[in-house]
Amino acid sequence: MRKWVLSGILASEETYLSHLEALLLPMKPLKAAATTSQPVLTIPQIETIFFKVPELYEVHKEFYDGLLPRVQQWSHHQRVGDLFQKQASQLGVYRAFVDNYEVAVETAEKCCNVIHAAISPFSLKALLYKPVDRVTRSTLVLHDLLKHTPCSHPDHPLLQDALRISQNFLSSINEETTPRRQSMTVKKGENRQLLKDSFMVELVEGARKLRHVFLFTDLLLCAKLKKQIGGKSQQYDSKWYIPLSDLTFQNADESEPLHIPQVPDEELDAMKVKISHIKSEIQREKRANKGSKVIERLRKKLSEQESLLLLTSPGMALRVHNRNGKGYTFLMSSDYERAEWKETIREQQKKCFKSFSLTSMELQMLTNSCVKLQTVHHIPLTINKEEDESPGLHGFLNVIVHSASGLKQSLNLYCTLEVDSFGYFANKAKTRVYRYTTEPKWNEEFEIDLEGSQTLRLLCYEKSYNKTKQIKEDGDSTDRIIGKGQIPLDPQTLQGKDWQRTLIPMNGIEVKLSMKFTSREFSLKRMPSRKPMGVFGIKISTVTKREHSKVPYIVRQCLEEIERRGMEEVGIYRVSGVATDIQALKAAFDTNNKDVSVMMSEMDVNAIAGTLKLYFRELPEPLFTDDLYPNFAGGIEGQHDPHQPHAAYQHGRQLVPGGHVTGSLSLSLPLPLLWYYRPSHCPSVPPGPGVAVLPPAGDHPHAGQ
Repeated sequence: MRKWVLSGILASEETYLSHLEALLLPMKPLKAAATTSQPVLTIPQIETIFFKVPELYEVHKEFYDGLLPRVQQWSHHQRVGDLFQKQASQLGVYRAFVDNYEVAVETAEKCCNVIHAAISPFSLKALLYKPVDRVTRSTLVLHDLLKHTPCSHPDHPLLQDALRISQNFLSSINEETTPRRQSMTVKKGENRQLLKDSFMVELVEGARKLRHVFLFTDLLLCAKLKKQIGGKSQQYDSKWYIPLSDLTFQNADESEPLHIPQVPDEELDAMKVKISHIKSEIQREKRANKGSKVIERLRKKLSEQESLLLLTSPGMALRVHNRNGKGYTFLMSSDYERAEWKETIREQQKKCFKSFSLTSMELQMLTNSCVKLQTVHHIPLTINKEEDESPGLHGFLNVIVHSASGLKQSLNLYCTLEVDSFGYFANKAKTRVYRYTTEPKWNEEFEIDLEGSQTLRLLCYEKSYNKTKQIKEDGDSTDRIIGKGQIPLDPQTLQGKDWQRTLIPMNGIEVKLSMKFTSREFSLKRMPSRKPMGVFGIKISTVTKREHSKVPYIVRQCLEEIERRGMEEVGIYRVSGVATDIQALKAAFDTNNKDVSVMMSEMDVNAIAGTLKLYFRELPEPLFTDDLYPNFAGGIEGQHDPHQPHAAYQHGRQLVPGGHVTGSLSLSLPLPLLWYYRPSHCPSVPPGPGVAVLPPAGDHPHAGQ
């Protein structure tokens, strides 16, 4: 992790040095021209605009040249703290630059009419901003590096000293000269700043469209990223904009809730199957040192599948309206992001802005500026991540939500948990509502499936029992978010077997959590049951013989209850149930408890779905038996011709003498259950849902089960 952080710092330094070089490039010819009879700028003007830039370049060039060989010759004992300490001691150069920044920008703007066309005022101003922006990032970089540097390492005290110097330097800068956001000048000298931008899915006449949304200090702009042709730089087309003074989240004329066309879970899971399969193919081709054309073709297929998943997965609406016109709908996967956008817009609307309209020329200029102002540069696909970026965690995260403190008044409170996977966040668990208290104590445990996850988010809601207030401005039945926070899922912290306790602060509230991670490798190991008369961990053939049935009682009971009251639930097999409820149901089924149906009727339907998933996961042998699994895995890995039967079907014919497949094949089991069918002796096959190959009834000892 230390090397990964330092590699990121090196890449960032390289980019920053190129910006400083671009800034220094016009300085020499301008200086040379200043001594002629027709100077472009005077010597004082040049020295004001480029004040301390050469010194900044030397400081960072020396740092980069010192860090590069150490990262290239990396070892766990490698020292880099002296380089950071020395760089921190040279922050005085930045103090001089920052103090001169306003004058430099003012001088550059005054001289814009005489500066050569190749040095546009905007690009010069943007380049001058780079060092101002850079100094604010130094503490963040040092924080990251310190987090992954053990206290016993010789670098630790040096990095702490560098962080102390950087923090003192930042705190000493007057608020007036604190680095500002990237901005552009509009009419009457006003400063339009970019507050937030993100890629979002817009619902346009029932179709999903990918957009890049930009929130400025006075308006919301929705743009479309143009396709890049012939190596041209990024460009945007504006789709619409709303002045913040005219923007509302609720339209009085809209009484009916919004209908959002949802994509079935099995289709989303099928996309994830393809993505996992293509990723494993790319890794296999890399190991085999195959040609770049093969890998490039696979990367294109991966990009297409990830883009499709990104478009089809969101189902949570964020609606915005123009007081004088129509409304627009964005679809999001995370309530966390939706709340962030609303909060930022509402906060900005408190500042008095008058309504306005942009001319076509002004709108075009604003849209063109988005290329340089954007903070999110890539569509959130895993294929766009850097090669050395952390792949995230794969396995199971057990989370105990203990309690919350800091509430000022008694509330009906519950929490939800979100994690990221496949480029987007999704809700994974929900606590029960703790009624009317300032100190809720849930102490509920959840098991969350991680698929390349790097962040855990927590949201606290106040439950509203007033039905007249349930339909909120987005047309959803939602409750009020009173706090939200997030923590990184650090592999180093979570690699131990012990529970890790942590606090998540949010809006004055603190929520206590405990976490424990189990990697996919260990989570898939099957252990036989110690209760021979139970059902968990017992062979299906033994259980069905005992029960005189073809399908185990636990499967029939769980599926009946889920179909009775769970068909309207979102993510029924994705959202984790409370672990204590799942264990209680497990114990009831294992002891032949006659009251199990009563217990199930009183439990959250996600706990019942979790019990069913746990039953299949704890089978001593998977439904796809150990003998048949290698052929099944080979079928999945085979190339799939859409006009021919899947390779898995071909394997199915070979496995069962006399067997045949006609028509389409469907499973009565929910597709997410197939995550648990990989036996532990096949580590080379990537975990994930797949195509089931079932032999004809009567030809196999497990037929009909």
